[in-house]
Amino acid sequence: MVQPVQTPSLLVAAGDNDLPPFTPGAIFTQLHLTSLVALIMLLAVALYGYGVYRLRLRGDRWPVGRTVAFVAGGLGSIAAVTVTGIEAYDDTLLSVHMVQHMVLSMVGPIFLALGAPVTLALRTLHGTSRKSLLAALHSAPVRVLTFPLVAFGFFVATPFILYFTGLYRLTLEHAWVHELTHVHFIVVGCLFFWPLLGLDPLPNRWPYPARALLMVLSVPFHTVLGLTIMQSKTLLGGDYYPNLHLSWVNPFDDQVTAGGILWAGGEIVSVTMLGILVLQWIKQSEREARRIDRALDRAEAQEAARLRATNVTPAPANAPLPDSE
Repeated sequence: MVQPVQTPSLLVAAGDNDLPPFTPGAIFTQLHLTSLVALIMLLAVALYGYGVYRLRLRGDRWPVGRTVAFVAGGLGSIAAVTVTGIEAYDDTLLSVHMVQHMVLSMVGPIFLALGAPVTLALRTLHGTSRKSLLAALHSAPVRVLTFPLVAFGFFVATPFILYFTGLYRLTLEHAWVHELTHVHFIVVGCLFFWPLLGLDPLPNRWPYPARALLMVLSVPFHTVLGLTIMQSKTLLGGDYYPNLHLSWVNPFDDQVTAGGILWAGGEIVSVTMLGILVLQWIKQSEREARRIDRALDRAEAQEAARLRATNVTPAPANAPLPDSE
């Protein structure tokens, strides 16, 4: 259970910790390049870049937009909150941690999904490697984890379990738990957003109206969680933040800010995602309409060829009917 703090008057102590007050400039001066997430990102960008390079070598085209989405939007946003000053302050200020939480679990995974890395891998790999990837995609564990309702459960339950149990305090006190939590945020976000927004051939693909409904259902959970954190009289992490002895911040005020970030950020990202879903839905409808038009054109051409082969001239579509006697 989270331990309550006796009174806000005990929050200000005689000295500060080693970090100066958080400013936008700190994002660019407090770098943190040695982390598990940084290593994973380097590996991901290397593999993605190699895949694009292999396609170009054999003359195949890969959309630039997908590369930009994966590298700049996905890995770039994750890097912005894990190797910069955001990472340096994420265990000092709850509000900074909450920004990191939103990016790792929502913003980054959305862009990674739009980058279609699985499709890139399937187009790059051959033989046994490609068969192994296809087998993994259609395996029972992947089918269960990517089922939208299962992924939705993980996505919604994760923050409640993290912030309202002793787990959050562990992430503040143990670096390895902290790092694994970052990885968990990214994985859970990918499991949720990939089947909804992704362009890859994943199992359990729902129709667009069902995807939009599931996204709408996730909004109240962020609202409830954000408001609960804002109104709580107990500090998340117990006495961890007061024991930092930061004279330049009040942990209670910072917690209110953190809850507001979670509330507003969740709604902004959800509305943005709904917009992306609508655009994808429209494009799919247009592709389907073009496919039907092509099929009709082929059928008409085949019928015309058949009539010519039998020396029968088809009547014009607007030809008048003969008068009846």
